[in-house]
Amino acid sequence: MATSRIYTRIVAALFVLSGLAVAIGGVWLAALGGSFGYIILALALLATGILVWMGRPVSLWLYALTLVGALIWALAEVGLDWWALAPRGDVLAVLGILLALPWAVRGLAPTPARRGGWLSLGGALALTVIVAVIALFSNPHDVSGDLPGPRVASIPANAADVPDGEWHAYGRTSYGQRYSPLTQLTPDNVKNLQVAWQYNTGDVRGESDPGETTYEVTPLKVGDTLYLCTPHNLVVALDAETGAEKWSYNPNLAQPSPQDAQHLTCRGVSYYDGSKYPQPPAAAVTLPAVATAPTTEPVAGPRLNPTGPGTETATEDADSGRAPAADCVQRVFMPTADGRLIALSARTGLICPGFGGPDGAIDLWQNMPNQLTGAYYSTSPPVVTPSLIIVGGAVNDNVSTTEPSGVIRAFDINTGALVWNWDSRNPDDTSPIAPDAKYMENSPNSWSVASYDPTLNLVYLPMGNQTPDQYGADRDPKAAPYSSAIVALHADTGKVAWAFQGVHHDLWDMDVPAQPSLIDLTINGATVPALVAPTKQGEIFVLNRATGEPILPVTEVPAPGGAVAGDTSSPTQPKSALSFDPPPLTEASMWGMSLFDQLACRIAFKSLRYEGRFTPPSEQGSIIYPGNFGAFNWGAVAVDPERQVMFGMPVYLAFTSKLIKRPNDTDRVSTSPNEGPFNENYGAPYASKMGAFLSPLGLPCQSPPWGYVAGADLTAGQIVYKHINGTVQDLSPVPVPLKMGVPGIGGPILTKGGLAFLSGTMDYYVRAYDATNGHQLWESRLPAGGQATPMTYWSDASQRQFLIVVAGGHGSTGTKAGDAIIAYALPKAQ
Repeated sequence: MATSRIYTRIVAALFVLSGLAVAIGGVWLAALGGSFGYIILALALLATGILVWMGRPVSLWLYALTLVGALIWALAEVGLDWWALAPRGDVLAVLGILLALPWAVRGLAPTPARRGGWLSLGGALALTVIVAVIALFSNPHDVSGDLPGPRVASIPANAADVPDGEWHAYGRTSYGQRYSPLTQLTPDNVKNLQVAWQYNTGDVRGESDPGETTYEVTPLKVGDTLYLCTPHNLVVALDAETGAEKWSYNPNLAQPSPQDAQHLTCRGVSYYDGSKYPQPPAAAVTLPAVATAPTTEPVAGPRLNPTGPGTETATEDADSGRAPAADCVQRVFMPTADGRLIALSARTGLICPGFGGPDGAIDLWQNMPNQLTGAYYSTSPPVVTPSLIIVGGAVNDNVSTTEPSGVIRAFDINTGALVWNWDSRNPDDTSPIAPDAKYMENSPNSWSVASYDPTLNLVYLPMGNQTPDQYGADRDPKAAPYSSAIVALHADTGKVAWAFQGVHHDLWDMDVPAQPSLIDLTINGATVPALVAPTKQGEIFVLNRATGEPILPVTEVPAPGGAVAGDTSSPTQPKSALSFDPPPLTEASMWGMSLFDQLACRIAFKSLRYEGRFTPPSEQGSIIYPGNFGAFNWGAVAVDPERQVMFGMPVYLAFTSKLIKRPNDTDRVSTSPNEGPFNENYGAPYASKMGAFLSPLGLPCQSPPWGYVAGADLTAGQIVYKHINGTVQDLSPVPVPLKMGVPGIGGPILTKGGLAFLSGTMDYYVRAYDATNGHQLWESRLPAGGQATPMTYWSDASQRQFLIVVAGGHGSTGTKAGDAIIAYALPKAQ
C-alpha cells in the first residue's frame, strides 16, 4: 500500500507540474488575445493533481471529464485530422494512463466512488483511442480525381524539334515543359525499375564553401551522351548507356570567400548544334582574350574521379586544351561562379577558342558595377537561339543596396560579341553598352531558368526583385513594372514585348522563381499559345505568351496594408483562377509534437503580426505564408502538351520576417553566426531576420502536411487531385517513415507513358506517380538529398528508357550532401 501511495503522489506531481506549465502558457496566450481553453485545462490538471495527492477518488471522475472536454475542443478545432489531434491529446492521454494504472488507483481512498471513477476514466481513454484510430485512417487534406486524357491528336514540332529520346535543354526543350514523349515506362511496369549505373562526380561540399552549396543539375542527353555540371562548375560528359565518363572539364574557379558569396549552384549546361545553322568564317571568331574574376586569382578547383579507362580530361592549362573549329560545331556552354561563360566542344570537352577570345570564354563582369567575386553569376543555363546565347544572373540577395546589375545580355553564339543588353532600370536602351560604361547597379535580376519560343522569337524571363526584398521605399520606379514579373523580350533586339507582374511592390521575396512552361491550349475550340508560370505565393498564372494577357482569369484581391514607416504596400495583389494558395493560418492550425510546444506555437502566432497572405514585414515580426521558400520554387511544374494538364509539388511552410533598424549603412546588425538567415541590407534603413516559423523543438509551427503532389487541368483552371507527399524519415531524430507530407525543392517531369517522377522532397527518395490520379507507384532510396529535377531519355544500345536522378543535397534545406548521378531502367531483355 505504501508503494502505491508513493506512485500516486508521483502521478499527482506530474499533473500539478503539467498544470502549472499549461497555466503559465495559457495566461500568456489569453493576454495576447488567444484562446482561454488552456486556462480551463490548466485548472482541471491542477485540481486533478491536488485531489490525487489527497487520495480522493473524485479525481478519476474529474480527469475523465477533462479528457472528454479536451477531445470535444480538439475535434471542434481540427476535426478528424490525426496529426493535428495528436499534440492536443498525447500528454493528456499519457497522464490518463498513468492515473488509470492499478498502482495509482490503489493509492486513492477505497470508497465506492473509486471503481466508478476508474471505469469512467477507462471509458474516456477508450473514447480517445477510438477517435484517434478513426482519425488515423481519415485524410481530410486529400483531393482525389483523374486528369483528362489526350485532347490533341499530335503535338506540333517546336523548340528546335528535339528527338523523342533526347533532352536538349533544362526543361527538355526551350519550351520548358519537362515532358518526355517516351512510353516504355508505364504505370504497370514502373515497379520493376532498378539501378542501371551510378556515377560519382567527386565534387562535394567543402568547409570553405558557402552554406548554400547545392546540387540542382538536370543533365542533358544528346545522341549517346549525357552532359552535366557540378556545384563547382565542373562539366562532365557520360556515356548514356553505361555511365562511363567520356570527358571532364575543370574551369579552376576563382574561389570566393564564404562571406562574399551566397551560392555555389549549377542547374545545368546549355547545348548548341551549329550544324543546323549557317556558320561564320573562321576569321570572324578571333577576339581579344578576356579577364576572369574581378577581385581574386583563380585557384585549383576540385578534381574529378574518372570512372573508367580511356577517360579524357580537358583543362584550360593543358597543351591540348583548345579544340579545332570542326569539333566546336556542337558546343556545351557553362556559366561559372567566378563570372565567365565558357564554350566547350561537345565532342571532346576542350574549349572553343574564338568564343569571346582565344580562351573560349566571355567575361560576364564586363561593364558590371560593384564587382566582388561570387556576388554575381549565372546559376541557371543560358537560353540558346539559332544565333544568340542569352544570359541572366543571380546577385547576392539582400546584402546591400549596391549589388551588381541584374542585366540580361545576348551574345553572338559564335563570336561571343555583345548583341544587346536589357537592364530593367534602363529598359528602353538595349543597344550594346559602351566599353567604358556601367550597367545600373542593383537592378532586378533573373536568376532562374528562362524559356524561348522560336516561332514567336520571344524569350520569357522570370524576374526577381530589387534588393532589399523586405523594404521597397527606395526602389527605382523604372524597374518597378518588371520586379517579381514575367518579362517577354524580343530575342533579336532585347526590346520588351510584354510584362506581367505576379506581385505588386514585393516585400516578401516573392520573385518569380520558376521557368515558365510554354504550351498550346485548346480554349473554346481554338488553339491558344499559352505560358504557365508557377509562383512562390502559389498562383499558377496561365497567360497568352504572344500578348501576356491572362487566359485563366486573374483578379486583384485586397491585401493587408501597414508597411513600416517610409514604405508602402500595394492595396491589392493578383490572384489566378488556378491557385494553390492555402487557407489562412489560425491559432487552431498551430502544431507541435506535444501539448507544450503546440501551446508555445500558439503564443508565437499571437505575438507576431499576421493578417493573411501578404502581411507586410514589420518590426514586431510578421508571419509570411506561404513563405519565400515558395509554394513553388525553381523546380517549377511539368506540363503535358497532349493532355493539357500540369503536375507539381506545392509546398506549404510558413516563414517569419522581422525588420530591425540599422544604426548606419556600414555596421553589421547580426552579431551571432547562429542567428539563422539574416539580411544585412547595407544602405537600407532596416536589416531583416527571416526564417521558417518553428517551434522550440525546431519543428514547423503550422500543422502538417507541408508538401503535396498535385495535378491540375490547365484549360479548366481546376485542381483535380492533391495528395500528401513524402515522409519525415530524414527530418526527425528517429528515422521513422511517417507520411506527413514534407517540404521539398526541385521539380517533376511527366511522360507520355502516363508517369510523373519527382525526387525533390526532403526525404531521400525518388518516386514515380500515376500522372492521371497522382497515386504513388514506386520509390527508391537515394544516398543523399535529391533536390534536383530528374530527366528521362532513350538509349538505342539496350533499347531502354532511362531515368536520371541527381542525389547531391541542398545547402539551405540541410539535406545530406552527395555527388551521385543515378540511372534507373527496366532490366535488360534476355
